[in-house]
Amino acid sequence: MNTARKLETFTQDSQPKNKGFWKRINNIKVGVIPLPLYVLLALIVYGAAVYNELPPDMIGGFAIIMVMGMLLGDLGLKIPILKDIGGPAILSLLVPSVLVFYNVLNPASMEAVTTLMKTSNFLYLYISCLVAGSILGMNRKVLIQGFTRMFVPLVLGTLAAVAAGVAVGTLFGYGAKHTFFYIVVPIIGGGIGEGILPLSLAYSQILGSSAESFVSQMIPAAVIGNIVAIVCAGLMKRLGEKKPELTGNGVLVKTKGGDGISEETNINKPVDFSLMGAGLLIACSFFIFGGLAHKFLGIPGPVLMIVAATLVKCLQVMPAKMEQGAYHMYKFISTSLTWPLMVGLGILYIPLEDVVKIVTPGYAVVCAAVVIAMVATGYFVGKMMKMHPVDAAIVTGCHSGLGGTGDVAILSASNRMSLMPFAQVATRLGGASTVILATLLMKLLGV
Repeated sequence: MNTARKLETFTQDSQPKNKGFWKRINNIKVGVIPLPLYVLLALIVYGAAVYNELPPDMIGGFAIIMVMGMLLGDLGLKIPILKDIGGPAILSLLVPSVLVFYNVLNPASMEAVTTLMKTSNFLYLYISCLVAGSILGMNRKVLIQGFTRMFVPLVLGTLAAVAAGVAVGTLFGYGAKHTFFYIVVPIIGGGIGEGILPLSLAYSQILGSSAESFVSQMIPAAVIGNIVAIVCAGLMKRLGEKKPELTGNGVLVKTKGGDGISEETNINKPVDFSLMGAGLLIACSFFIFGGLAHKFLGIPGPVLMIVAATLVKCLQVMPAKMEQGAYHMYKFISTSLTWPLMVGLGILYIPLEDVVKIVTPGYAVVCAAVVIAMVATGYFVGKMMKMHPVDAAIVTGCHSGLGGTGDVAILSASNRMSLMPFAQVATRLGGASTVILATLLMKLLGV
């Protein structure tokens, strides 16, 4: 009788303790997923990759980048100091790149991620949703003022970046011409696909060397510049948190009577999933239109996509319900898939092997000087032009990023994805102008 009573007492005492332990464990989350569930999901994906049963398609690709992105993004938000300088973006880009550098990721994982990112072109789907949703969800007045004013800090920031880069490069013994063509221009050229590759072809035709040799010389500058731009965006975000009067929290131009985005009533309505489906179709259609129009106009497709979305918004020809769907699709994509996307970009587009070969402390200082001059000019010129200086600095800094990849990383580090349309203009138009001018100068000088 006593034994039965003791057993019952022990059982009653142990149940609350067990419940309390599991409750504490479940309260620990990786992103939004409870830790035990996350570990189980990660083990499933890892086991499939090890035994070569990971689907070599979008399913496998999403599984890899989601598992890694949630963990790295969450860690980046929690690690002291790092969290204030764009930690989630830095970790999500660099850790996967390091894993590739040391051959930690097996071929099954690489194949799945490559299919998702390159074959399925996930990056452009992401950018399309962000551009369409943020533009259609924006206040018309703010949109028009933003596009008309942003070119001044962009142009002046580019000139300041060139001057600072050449001056610092000369001090470190690189020479003015080498610094300009092989360090400064790759940083502000619009990324690898839109900047460095066309530049390498142009340089090879002018100088008679292989294009591959120029690519390996220019990529390190672009990668380091992008990292510095991410850190600057994180610091700008921190400045905006300490001094709210300096930032619009994702709004570029100061306006009377509100922030210009939340004024749109359709944005504040409950999420309608059927409208989100329409928003996805609208985003894809804008992207496809840009590619189609490029065939006839010769202007880069992403730029034409932005122009088309801007005209649709300014002319108010899109039904409000459709704008709502596109905006909510943008919110879903930017909230749920940013860090995973960073992982995919880090795996495929951040070649640490090329960076390690060429980088010295002086080289890194020159790259940093280019980006800091760009961001600082955007801040002070934006302030003079009645723009929110923090947001103007971030958009201007996107000109020194790795194209669309860099825009996503920089804006995510500063938590200002609504600035994507302006960032894309800074990157695409600024990059294209840089490539053209650099090619003409190279041909003229023959260096």
